[in-house]
Amino acid sequence: MHFYSLRIAGIVLSLKDYFAVMLQFFKKIASILYGAGVQFRNFLYDNGVLSSEKFEIPIVCVGNITVGGTGKTPTTEMIVDSLCDDCHVAVLSRGYGRRTKGYREVRISDSYRDTGDEPLQIKMKFPDTVVVVCEKRAEGIRRIMAEHPEVEVIVMDDGFQHRSVTPLVNVVIIDSTRPVDEDSMLPYGSLRDTRSSLSRAHYFVVTKCGADMKPIDRRLMRSKLLKTANQKIYFMRSEALPLRRVFPVDADAEEMIPEPSRRQDEVIAMSGIGNPSVFLNDLAGRFKVVDELTFNDHHVYRIADLRALAAKLAEHPEACVVMTEKDAVKLFNSDRIPAALRDRMFYQPVRLEYLEDSEKDFLKNIYKDVRRN
Repeated sequence: MHFYSLRIAGIVLSLKDYFAVMLQFFKKIASILYGAGVQFRNFLYDNGVLSSEKFEIPIVCVGNITVGGTGKTPTTEMIVDSLCDDCHVAVLSRGYGRRTKGYREVRISDSYRDTGDEPLQIKMKFPDTVVVVCEKRAEGIRRIMAEHPEVEVIVMDDGFQHRSVTPLVNVVIIDSTRPVDEDSMLPYGSLRDTRSSLSRAHYFVVTKCGADMKPIDRRLMRSKLLKTANQKIYFMRSEALPLRRVFPVDADAEEMIPEPSRRQDEVIAMSGIGNPSVFLNDLAGRFKVVDELTFNDHHVYRIADLRALAAKLAEHPEACVVMTEKDAVKLFNSDRIPAALRDRMFYQPVRLEYLEDSEKDFLKNIYKDVRRN
């Protein structure tokens, strides 16, 4: 009987291996077909069969050629922050994951379900900046120009592969932990555009660089990315700022749980972003991570998720929850979170920093490009 059980188990394992191999095979085939389709589409744009609209207003496009989190939103925020003191800036995004359609201006009081999480995050950081979501980029630009004539420059978030608009400047974000030269087209890999499209970039921003990234690694990446003589590349790392509370402190509260600040402080890491490895590794290096809740990018938080979080906090009564800023935006306006849970929820703001020997004229060059036009 034991012998037959082993044989059955072996057959089941063999079937699993077979289906796994077949799944990878079909993904490779789909990847080849998808890549051919993208190349043909780019060929049509490059040769004028499909038209790309140009606008008088300067447009700075921040994008990438991969799916998942590469650091587009922090880069967009950095550019907006550098321009908004001297220019009237608008931000245009698709608003990925929203339940609404068409053109919509983002308000601070909006739900992320109506605007998308990243546009709402940008609006909350820059409340005086016009932030718009619209799937059709050209239509969104025309509406901004018509309804906000004061706007002098538009920062288009995640628009590099949407070639219906020709921007003044293309800023392409590269995740240093996922080199594009080692990647494949969707669905086998994470590339959503061809590597040859990188020739359209004006600036590369390589994010998530380790502080110990060697100069030879940067030289190798330069040689692989730079396709034309006028392109420039910048290497940046994410600097973790002090933790902030997701919910404001109740002035009448007699006791308040302090934010984690020491290596021995227990935290539960929660994230719903494209590539959470940098966030998780950073927390593990600064605190005692006792548990994790990891969701897909643009995850919609539901009651079941909050219950799972409460259960983990019950297992670790000394722990606090630390999430990304993108996740915190989804919870700011929620009234379904009990007070006992709110007091233990924090988020990790970050800012981009140049590596020590990296060029530091990125924002100056963007400003010159905008003002020259």
